[in-house]
Amino acid sequence: MTISVGDKLPEATLVKATAEGPQQVQASEYFAGKKVALFSVPGAFTPTCSAKHLPGFVEKAEDLKAKGVDEIVGTAVNDAFVMGAWNQAAGSDDITMLADGNADFAEAVGLTMDGSGFGMGKRGQRFSMVINDGVVEQLNVEEPGDFKVSSAEHMLGQL
Repeated sequence: MTISVGDKLPEATLVKATAEGPQQVQASEYFAGKKVALFSVPGAFTPTCSAKHLPGFVEKAEDLKAKGVDEIVGTAVNDAFVMGAWNQAAGSDDITMLADGNADFAEAVGLTMDGSGFGMGKRGQRFSMVINDGVVEQLNVEEPGDFKVSSAEHMLGQL
């Protein structure tokens, strides 16, 4: 079942890309006590994700924080090394990358997709959410192939 607005995030392990190396985090602990703008992409370094999705959150980071967001998190079904490299190549210090290498988080929130036709296997759908103290306040799930409602610009209009 897909997570909904008002739901508490389910338990899942993610891996934070840090300068010291990968660091496991539990969703329930990581998202507690803060307001987070989270965006999920099918894969780091993929065309739409790199050309539009991540750059939009980098560009709008200050605006999101001015609207009360404490942290901006990007996630994808990639390993922490790939997520860290993607953030170094195209992101910023304003973005925290949380790897969902086994799609545990995407499965737990009910937002997986089958990318086998593209050689990508199981992935997370393209979506964004505003999470406040572990509870989903906004949820924006894209239709397959679209990039509209999960953008930083759209999220800014919701805050």
